[in-house]
Amino acid sequence: MNLDHILKELAGDHQELKIMEVCGTHTSSIFKNGIRSLLSPKIRLISGPGCPVCVTPASYIDKAIEWAMTPNCVLLTFGDMMKVPGSEKSLSEAKADGARVEIMYSPQEALKKAAANPELTYVIACVGFETTIPSYALVIEQTERSGLTNIKFLTALRRVMPALDFICATDNEISAFIAPGHVSTILGSQAYAGLTKQYMKPFAVAGFEGEHILIAIYDLVKQVENHKHEVHNLYPSVVKPEGNAVALAYINNYFESGQAFWRGIGVIEDSGLYLNQKYRKYDAGSADLAGDTAQKTTNCRCGEVILGKINPDECPMFGKVCTPAKAQGPCMVSSEGTCGIWFRFTRK
Repeated sequence: MNLDHILKELAGDHQELKIMEVCGTHTSSIFKNGIRSLLSPKIRLISGPGCPVCVTPASYIDKAIEWAMTPNCVLLTFGDMMKVPGSEKSLSEAKADGARVEIMYSPQEALKKAAANPELTYVIACVGFETTIPSYALVIEQTERSGLTNIKFLTALRRVMPALDFICATDNEISAFIAPGHVSTILGSQAYAGLTKQYMKPFAVAGFEGEHILIAIYDLVKQVENHKHEVHNLYPSVVKPEGNAVALAYINNYFESGQAFWRGIGVIEDSGLYLNQKYRKYDAGSADLAGDTAQKTTNCRCGEVILGKINPDECPMFGKVCTPAKAQGPCMVSSEGTCGIWFRFTRK
């Protein structure tokens, strides 16, 4: 079916539909390609909890700062974590106050740093979904083999499927889902089969080009209108039904699941990954972060944005006191955060 036909169909008359794209990269592509303007006003696209930085609780930031302020300790983190607000301050603000925080471009850097500076303990801030978790598992493996004792892992690792289960169970208004493309390369398209069966909502695995997303939306619209609820893999060149067996084995070998706190959502059972008993000696206190600490910003509505309850511009802080330069909530910080994406594409 050609794209012109799809565009004509999507612009036509439809029943009211709410489609959630889970991945922040999809959200960005939707804006970049002007996809909302091509759709019938009855087809509403909403963003889900597809940004791991956005759902990292303030208590995690507080713990990371605690390690960074500890003598002879260095916190290694990716740059997008620096401005995420904790209960009192961000990592960036803590660094200005003397905390030892270093930006890493790969967790592999910790191995070289730890070997060269045995008097220092390097704490790796491990944040992410299934896409990045295997890379942390590989560093754990290499740490164990090397015999290094001055590396620790502070984890805020999250599993996507329990979050999607939570959303399906608590929001009956969502009609269908564009499954996260990057995560699906690890989990496989059939990972969503249980959700489609239990909640009777269709899922489409999509790539990241505008055409890919339009095809996925068209597929989901047709499934809903024909009362179908299936998983359709529209990204077969990258996503396999069974996923990535090697990556999944790494995750299962080094981590075990447990409840975890998602910022703006709350506790979701079985949604966190923690170092298992064999490797617990490397943990930096991750299992103690099951709750969250109070945040100084009370008007932030990131929780509702994360769940697709509101659009970012419905938050009274958006674009006013909350901007990428001075983010008040986590959704404005990351390049994959919904508020940050909306700001870049809607504020001129």
